[in-house]
Amino acid sequence: MSNSGIAVSFKNVRKEYKDVKALQGVSFDVEQGAFFGLLGPNGAGKSTLINSMSGLVIPTSGSIEVMGADVQSEFRKTRRALGLVPQELISDPFFSIRELLELQSGYFGLKGSTQTRWIDELLERLALADKAKANANTNQLSGGMKRRVLIAMALVHRPQVIVLDEPTAGVDVDLRRTLWEFTKELHKQGHTIILTTHYLEEAEALCDRVAIIQKGQLKALDSTEALLSKHPFRYLKVRVEKHSPELPEALTSRLVDQDAGGLTFKVEKETSMSQMLGWLHASGLQVADISSRDATLEEVFLDLTAEGAAA
Repeated sequence: MSNSGIAVSFKNVRKEYKDVKALQGVSFDVEQGAFFGLLGPNGAGKSTLINSMSGLVIPTSGSIEVMGADVQSEFRKTRRALGLVPQELISDPFFSIRELLELQSGYFGLKGSTQTRWIDELLERLALADKAKANANTNQLSGGMKRRVLIAMALVHRPQVIVLDEPTAGVDVDLRRTLWEFTKELHKQGHTIILTTHYLEEAEALCDRVAIIQKGQLKALDSTEALLSKHPFRYLKVRVEKHSPELPEALTSRLVDQDAGGLTFKVEKETSMSQMLGWLHASGLQVADISSRDATLEEVFLDLTAEGAAA
């Protein structure tokens, strides 16, 4: 549908609920084939933006395009191009898992042997094959299994754009690993992935580009690598043999963590290592080891959203 290379385009999207401004002129593009992270604290506007993209919410103003089609005026095209895995778990008292997938296929006019094989593959890859006949509203399905059913339902029509809204919330480590391996395969096959998650280490490991929103506004948009490199701080872990009873102000103001393993300092990148070593020497600390690292995506996120909260 789209020849522009853009999978999803948000253009000055606003949404107001009486006195609440859920989205305040959000504009950015998600390129085709991207693994894109949409991050923000609770109440930032992420779900409103996703629901606006999927047609569940009508923006107050602005426009959204999915694969070059407008989500309101060309909704049939955009629904076909989009697969959404919501946060809410399924609860259907009438159908088995396989029947749900067949029903979902029917919404898109998909049937026949090719579609049956795809449903079989989804059930197998998501470890649901032995539960295919189980009712979706019984105790036969754990919360993790219901999460997998949601993913299968979102993928049953082979959408070009897959939106994962907190897909690993409340699931165990093994299932999380299974989901991410499958998601990475889908990405390699050319699907555009949009991920929201509170597990920021996942976003850092998976996403090649990240948008951070807060209070309905875009706070940052860049490649994950660039976002990390632009962060003005680095972190020094200092392992000490003996703690000093009192640190000088230069160190106290930069101390962010202290445990049995030592002290962690958040240091401006323009601060030279020799200057930091001078402060440590003057403090009287008996230093056994020093290691340095750049900020994680979680630390960048916390700094950006803390600035917004303070404002």
